[in-house]
Amino acid sequence: MSKRAIAGAAFLVVSACILAWVVIVGPQDSPAEGPEQTAGATGEAAELDCGDKQELAKTLSSGATWSMCWSIDPDMGLVVSDLHITPPGGEAISLIDTLSLSQLEVPYDDGGRNTHDITESGFGGSKMKTIGEDVCTGELLEADIPNIGDGTYGESQTRTVLCSSEVDGGVAYHSSDAVAPAATRKTDLQLFTVSRVGWYEYLTEYTFGADGSIGVQLGATGDLSPVDYTDEEHGWDVGEDEHAASHSHNAVWRVNWALGGESGMQVEQFDAERSGDMGEESEILPGKLTPLQNPTTATWEDRRWWRVLQPDVLNADGHPISYQIEMEKTDSFVFADDLATAGAAADDEGHSHESELGYDVAFTNEDGCERFAVKNSGDCGDGVQDFVADSADETLDDVVSWVAVGFHHVPKDEDQSPMEMHWQGFSLLPRDLTAQRFDVPEGHEEVNGVPDSEWEESPTG
Repeated sequence: MSKRAIAGAAFLVVSACILAWVVIVGPQDSPAEGPEQTAGATGEAAELDCGDKQELAKTLSSGATWSMCWSIDPDMGLVVSDLHITPPGGEAISLIDTLSLSQLEVPYDDGGRNTHDITESGFGGSKMKTIGEDVCTGELLEADIPNIGDGTYGESQTRTVLCSSEVDGGVAYHSSDAVAPAATRKTDLQLFTVSRVGWYEYLTEYTFGADGSIGVQLGATGDLSPVDYTDEEHGWDVGEDEHAASHSHNAVWRVNWALGGESGMQVEQFDAERSGDMGEESEILPGKLTPLQNPTTATWEDRRWWRVLQPDVLNADGHPISYQIEMEKTDSFVFADDLATAGAAADDEGHSHESELGYDVAFTNEDGCERFAVKNSGDCGDGVQDFVADSADETLDDVVSWVAVGFHHVPKDEDQSPMEMHWQGFSLLPRDLTAQRFDVPEGHEEVNGVPDSEWEESPTG
């Protein structure tokens, strides 16, 4: 019998003993265990109550199944909610209550214009464009879109506004291990809508991966503003000495987590800081997790990321399930509203943010009044800076993440016309959601922890 077979038999014996102990003793004093996946199986769609929203479910190449509700909000446009993933052969895991764009500020470099497209125009209503097969290679889905925006108020129209496609996600893995070589591609579920605000047309796009990842993207196309031309210092020559004004797309997404339930969540920040000390062959980089126990703002640095975790739900290895917030390229920014109040005396509500301007990620507790990252119309504050300041003494529990990603657009000749799509966004990555990947290939089932000697003897690349 091979070493792997012996290890597998030992694993089954130990697993049986553990199962018997759980049945006899019960889990009263232990966190709940997350679902275990079964190789070769597929996950069943979660049972959702979407109400007046629409339900969507898709099983991908790994056997994992995404389940969610979707709707079109007059302000925020596409909103996905009640988001679950079911591992192959496992049970559905609750991930996110709602995910949406919560503000898009577009300030021009010459200081002459600034728009807040979510709260001033909205991505839904008449701004939501009907799309067709010329841009959608998958299924076109309809929604009732009220005729609001541009000062008009009329009846709703049923229009095809959402494209839902199972797309090629590239190479999932490639292992040339001599014992069990394996390689395959994967598929992803991609959703997008198109909203026209001014001269720009924006794609709100979410990509739900076969690996449990969530790609959050805002794409911009359409045309450069024909009325925003300036001097060489604040723009770029796109014609005969005509300088289209440079500007920014400052986007913030609101992620209302429901990881393993509606409460009991925690937040941690990971840093691997340079030590300046050398090991035998490379610099030593000590990594550490810092709990963020209260509402706060944070800025991105090299080798830094954040995770939202549910300590009451463990995977099969006994690790708390979590999702990692991974920033992609961002031109970090500060909202004009926050700049305007910098250094000013605290107002009647006690709001003062002069020492904490700008953020790449912020964390608060769920509050239905706190909808928009800035220009919030409720009585709970103008935006994220107020939300954090007003709740700084709370303990994070029902976590909301505000993720800010900027894009500084310096026009170029090729932008006319129309502009090629340009993107900004971030990723949410599963971290310890399951003990192993969803789609463990044959021969790799027992590779969990330090490999046995057969793996140690395999060639390295």
